[in-house]
Amino acid sequence: MFEKVLVANRGEIAVRVMAACEELGIDTVAVYSDADRSAGHVDYADEAYNVGPAPASDSYLDQETIIETAQQAGADAIHPGYGFLAENAEFARRVEETDDITWVGPPSDAMRTLGEKTKARTVMQEAGVPVVPGTTDPVEDAEAVRELGEEYGYPLAIKAEGGGGGRGMKIVRSAEEVDDALESAKREGEAYFDNDSVYVEKYLEAPKHIEVQIIADEHGNVRHLGERDCSLQRRHQKVIEEAPSPALDADLRAEIGEAARQGVREAGYTNAGTVEFLVEDGEFYFMEVNTRIQVEHTATEEVTGIDLVRWQLRVAAGEALAFTQDEVDIDGHAIEFRINAENPAEEFAPTPGALETYDPPTSIGVRLDDAVTQGDEIGGDYDSMIAKLIVHAEDRERCLARSKRALEHFDVEGVATTIPFHRLMLDDEVFVSGSHTTKYLDEELDGAAIADAVDRWGTDSTAGGDGQPRTAELAVEVDGQRFDVVVEEGLTPAADSSSGTGGGGSAGGDAGGGGGAAAATAGGVTAEMQGTVLSVDVAEGDDVTEGDVICVLEAMKMENDVVASTSGTVASVPVAEGDSVDMGDTLVVLE
Repeated sequence: MFEKVLVANRGEIAVRVMAACEELGIDTVAVYSDADRSAGHVDYADEAYNVGPAPASDSYLDQETIIETAQQAGADAIHPGYGFLAENAEFARRVEETDDITWVGPPSDAMRTLGEKTKARTVMQEAGVPVVPGTTDPVEDAEAVRELGEEYGYPLAIKAEGGGGGRGMKIVRSAEEVDDALESAKREGEAYFDNDSVYVEKYLEAPKHIEVQIIADEHGNVRHLGERDCSLQRRHQKVIEEAPSPALDADLRAEIGEAARQGVREAGYTNAGTVEFLVEDGEFYFMEVNTRIQVEHTATEEVTGIDLVRWQLRVAAGEALAFTQDEVDIDGHAIEFRINAENPAEEFAPTPGALETYDPPTSIGVRLDDAVTQGDEIGGDYDSMIAKLIVHAEDRERCLARSKRALEHFDVEGVATTIPFHRLMLDDEVFVSGSHTTKYLDEELDGAAIADAVDRWGTDSTAGGDGQPRTAELAVEVDGQRFDVVVEEGLTPAADSSSGTGGGGSAGGDAGGGGGAAAATAGGVTAEMQGTVLSVDVAEGDDVTEGDVICVLEAMKMENDVVASTSGTVASVPVAEGDSVDMGDTLVVLE
């Protein structure tokens, strides 16, 4: 077994890997950026090393620095977690070629084969696994996409080869949308995965998203650990995942599991991975392989009792799996809720800020994976996840009831979170029945219901803001009995007349100090979140119509179109591609 493992990641997954190492008697090494000096994973590790400034491209994605840090620390293995370099076959190869350091993951050749979606489709077809109709070679230009639209019919999905989690995927419903969608997919593929190659496949309108967890060793043993249902998504990002799926019968469950095993065996795959499928009308189609541990691996661990991260380490150290396929039993039901710093009432816009209160639930059947404590800052440099709440019970009905209890006692103040949305889902007939598809959240769920949930269960960060009276909760005693009383303070946020900003620059927690782009002005289109300008689509003198995209912001790994709320002529553009902006900063001024 290894003596010291460097975890090339941050946040809760870094702590999760370190916990598994700790149980195996392995020392741990953390890496961190300037933005993460006081992060939870840094505190948890035995040693920690700074690897660069806040931008991930200059720190967590700096392959050379991370390998040099592992050598400096005397680590004999590197575990990548998920995200960042976890699915980068080139990084895996560099680690493999570094003396005395082992890569905790699949072989780089298998990662390259299955990580590039067109190659993965070919492998799966050869293994007899059904795939969605589409291309097996990269698509180079918009005209080729339009030809495929004529062949398969619209809608089509343009997908980055190295993509995942909806990043680098664009849906086109007509030939007129192809050019912009192709450019955006290629741009995201280059930005997030250093690969601007894309492929095209037929877009299924209302499928279930089912993924199968696999683990394989270097001795020819391949096991699947059942499936997870990840159909509840917003903008192709998973929000709630559960195991097993409530939508599969025993025959389809067995068929999908065996297809996943056969596909990864064909690719010579070892270590942990996930084979993802789309299921529609009783048929299943291969979508992609995630050549790493998944965010939602926790749900599988809860229903199987198998520690996936521990087995990742043991397999990488050359051990054989100690259980047969027949010995993999599914015990009960588990649901994972992603607790993100996002405002569900504002299309899940990221809401970075400080955790003024952080009091998660405990008690039977509740697991929490996190790396934060009260007072920590949820910054805008990385993803918006605060924690993962995992609930386990003997069946789905009991799991849903237990989840209600857990979420009711999950107290977070200072940032908006997805907790109100999760509580809404536990009373939602479609979700409770298990009949929801990948389209339910984005296209079918009433947005007013989400707004009502945020108003009912949200914190001051989401409910009662924007000029509404603020409230405070006090504990009082009357005749010896304790009562929680909500007191309306009657305080309305006012503009700071001395600053001349109109108050627009103070939203989001960084009041005063300036330092952003221009402050909000009359006729200005302002940033609704902290982020980086990916592109500016208008210039001074252009005429724009209400609803036109004027620029694109990247915030917490999500690409967000900024649209004009009114028609007018562009008077000025105070930002440029690559600029960092704060909430309230002016992006474009219209007249």
